[in-house]
Amino acid sequence: MIDPRLLRTYLAVCRERSMSGAARRMNIAQPSVSVAIAQLERHLDTCLFTRGRLGITLTAAGTALQRRAEAMETLLLDAEEEVALARLGVRGPLRIGGTPGALVSLVPDAVARLDPGERLSLHILERPDFELTELLRKGEIEVAVVTTAIEVPPPDIEERNIGRDPFALIVGRSHEDIGASISLRKTRDWGWVLPQAAGAFHRQIEALFLSVEMAVPIDVIRCDSLMTSKAIVQQGNRVTMLPSGVIAAELSIGVLRAITISDARLVRSVGIRMMADRPLSDLGRRFVEAIENAHI
Repeated sequence: MIDPRLLRTYLAVCRERSMSGAARRMNIAQPSVSVAIAQLERHLDTCLFTRGRLGITLTAAGTALQRRAEAMETLLLDAEEEVALARLGVRGPLRIGGTPGALVSLVPDAVARLDPGERLSLHILERPDFELTELLRKGEIEVAVVTTAIEVPPPDIEERNIGRDPFALIVGRSHEDIGASISLRKTRDWGWVLPQAAGAFHRQIEALFLSVEMAVPIDVIRCDSLMTSKAIVQQGNRVTMLPSGVIAAELSIGVLRAITISDARLVRSVGIRMMADRPLSDLGRRFVEAIENAHI
């Protein structure tokens, strides 16, 4: 078994990219850092990094160990926080991350299904797709709520599909003349609001335009804030493309409308991702069960 103190020293070296920097960070002598790294490499029978003029470069084994060390550090910090919260009668902490639309689609119902009388410490982070996988690996989140069924997840990531929701053209009251459906081609010269980040949502939108042999609009505001995008469409004459479930509240009061696209169809799958080899905390397990039960 690896001594956690050695892993903490190794993590400091990874973050500072030098032995001397790690020593300063930890306020210990540099020879102590060198001894710790040598012990780790002997124990694991591998080289963790190479040294150069610009600092250290991690080997493949070193990168794998860094991820484990980061997860261990988060686990220890969470253990301290969980004990402190338990003394106060609070469950947690649970940290989840997700993309804007997926969070809106799945999280509110799941939270409502948790025991309403229970005191919770729940942290929800909104991040683009590419950041969520690394947050999972580092242990900084337990569950990622994302668009699914786009690509095969990495071997260390487990993906579960939870629900499906068709995309629609979303318009405000300035477009009351539009009927219940419209050809996407007729929107070629309209003003749009579309996502900026190159994630799964962005790729799905582009695929929808390509399916009708139409270029992505050039009169476009790029915006990754779901709330801001909806507000721009609601208060002006621009349109956007969103899964209908993401704007359920606005649809219910009539400030936005969802128009069926007659010549193209795209259905978004949403679900969760977790580390395949890392068990969830008790609250994490109950949260996942709540998400799944809300969409049975």
